Amino acid sequence: MSDSTNGYHISFFKPTTPRARFNRQIVIWLASIWAVAIFGFQILLKIVEKPTPEPAYVTFQNIWAKIENGSSDIAEIQEFGQVSLSVLGKIDITDGEKIVLGNALSWSLYNLTADSAKTALIERIQNFEKIESEIKNISDPEYIQLRNGLTEDLSLVLNLKATDVRTKILPLELSSGNMLSLTEDSRYNLPAIMKKYLVHNQSFLTDSRFLGFPFHYFYTAVFLLILFVGLCWVYCLRADYRDKILGIEE
Repeated sequence: MSDSTNGYHISFFKPTTPRARFNRQIVIWLASIWAVAIFGFQILLKIVEKPTPEPAYVTFQNIWAKIENGSSDIAEIQEFGQVSLSVLGKIDITDGEKIVLGNALSWSLYNLTADSAKTALIERIQNFEKIESEIKNISDPEYIQLRNGLTEDLSLVLNLKATDVRTKILPLELSSGNMLSLTEDSRYNLPAIMKKYLVHNQSFLTDSRFLGFPFHYFYTAVFLLILFVGLCWVYCLRADYRDKILGIEE
């Protein structure tokens, strides 16, 4: 077989045969389509996105000034505690942010408790913290009893329904030593923390739905996979066509 049709002399960057040059051309074209499909969509997302607050962030903005100056009523303190608990449920908050949010939640519950019951509340939380630090198994009966008792009682104080998933972490996020006041650190950092976790970039690409999925999810998780398989199929067809044109037989 002559060098002009020798399919074994393959170099992608310096092709020396018609087959290698044909192969490089089709690979470049298909890789370019794949790159545009991936990065072009991500660039488009960045161009059209806009910051969109969750309802919880709107609630926080409406009550934060009153919380700061001490003029908030019971309903507003409940909403403040609920928003703080919602953010505490995020999986990627830092330890420092968790302390600030825990302070906000604990302060809310303390201020929603009747004066005659505040000392008892602190003692219950201290007892729970002690048991929690000592147990080796979360199935410990005493631990479960204390946790469930706090969950039931404090959910009522915070006006949370029993079916609300936030009740599952409520007793775990309290701090008995951080209940009496909102610290200066909390007052300074809370607005930024709330904005960080409750304001998200959205657009018609994320809000639209296709075949029951958010469009951006369908595009990245389903369409791009189908496109990749399709490009592989196109490569195989073009490779067979190339070999036929060049007179190469396997």
